[in-house]
Amino acid sequence: MGQTIAEKIISRRAGRPVAANEIAIVPIDGAMATDATAPLAIRAFREMGGRVLWNPERVALVLDHAAPAPNEQIGNLHALMRDFAREMGCTLYDVGEGICHQLMVEYDHVRPGDIFLGADSHTPTYGAIGAFAVGVGSTDLAAAWLTGKTWLKTPPSLKITLSGALRPGVSAKDLVLFLVGQIGPDGARYQAVEFTGTALHPLSLASRMTLANMTAEMGAKTAFVDVTGLDLPYRYDPVYPDPDAVYSAVYSFNVSDLRPQIAIPHAPNNVVPIDTVAGTPINAGFIGSCTNSRLEDLQAAAAVLRGHKIASGVRLLIAPASRQVFAMALRDGTVATLIEAGATFITSGCGPCVGTHQGIPGDGERVITSTNRNFRGRMGNPNASIYLASPAVVAASVLRGVITDPADVL
Repeated sequence: MGQTIAEKIISRRAGRPVAANEIAIVPIDGAMATDATAPLAIRAFREMGGRVLWNPERVALVLDHAAPAPNEQIGNLHALMRDFAREMGCTLYDVGEGICHQLMVEYDHVRPGDIFLGADSHTPTYGAIGAFAVGVGSTDLAAAWLTGKTWLKTPPSLKITLSGALRPGVSAKDLVLFLVGQIGPDGARYQAVEFTGTALHPLSLASRMTLANMTAEMGAKTAFVDVTGLDLPYRYDPVYPDPDAVYSAVYSFNVSDLRPQIAIPHAPNNVVPIDTVAGTPINAGFIGSCTNSRLEDLQAAAAVLRGHKIASGVRLLIAPASRQVFAMALRDGTVATLIEAGATFITSGCGPCVGTHQGIPGDGERVITSTNRNFRGRMGNPNASIYLASPAVVAASVLRGVITDPADVL
């Protein structure tokens, strides 16, 4: 019987054939934690008697969820992480360096075929390059820091085949919102989602990261995006499924007629075509998060806003994915275009997405955002309404002050 990508990667690491639902203990290739999870992992590591990391070069800590520190308590947690990284000799990305998932790919901490652990639910993002990447709790991460191994229940796999070509102005964010709406929040529960099909071949790495990232909103354990057509700055051996691999479910979609999509309050799977909610007044827009804050996302927003000003009484916050992304956007004029339109840039990080600080909405406000979740209270205020959309839709909406299709502006 053939194997899926997940089964192949786990089998190689386990040293024996492994099928779906089998438990295996495997060595890992890397591990990451943020300021939301690392302090708990550090304490658990100490309680386990940990004195040295199994491999400091393969451990990274990132200050991104509440950075710069908004209060004394968070400041002390950041200090704990800095001290731990200095003592252990592992990598620390301090305030402003960027969002954890961007940095792990940007600085080659994770590569195709790796087994990588992240103490964050959107760790499946690295499936964009073909890595088996899973989110884990702080205690499991601490054990992996100590031993260099983890246990895995091999996930069954769900296959999504995408044909056709996305229309101009329709992005990977629109596509993955549509898919989350179709499959639902539990449709891929503890499964590996495999994306394949000709519609993927022209997509950039950034777009593929968007697809893999939001499989978390389907309940997925991990995700893999077919690497055909993917250009990476190093040589690698891609992992493909066998032709006779067994899947729990198979979906097929032609994306050629897809329109921009919106997830309306208060669930990421509450997805409708933009025409359904066009004209809904909004108070603010946010472009950022581990889903959509890379250079192509900022450029898409700039293309909509170039030569215009955002609507009176509406604000637009932007948090680039990393310092490097911000520098590139400065060099090509993207930042200038967005600032001239009225946007405000804030520290590269996750603050507004998770609602820790930097842009918490007021009661009754509607925010349109390029983030991945819109549960009640997600951006820090349970009395606000959050709409999920692509960066281009966010830009068009802050320009008009109401939810707007970018095609109506460009």
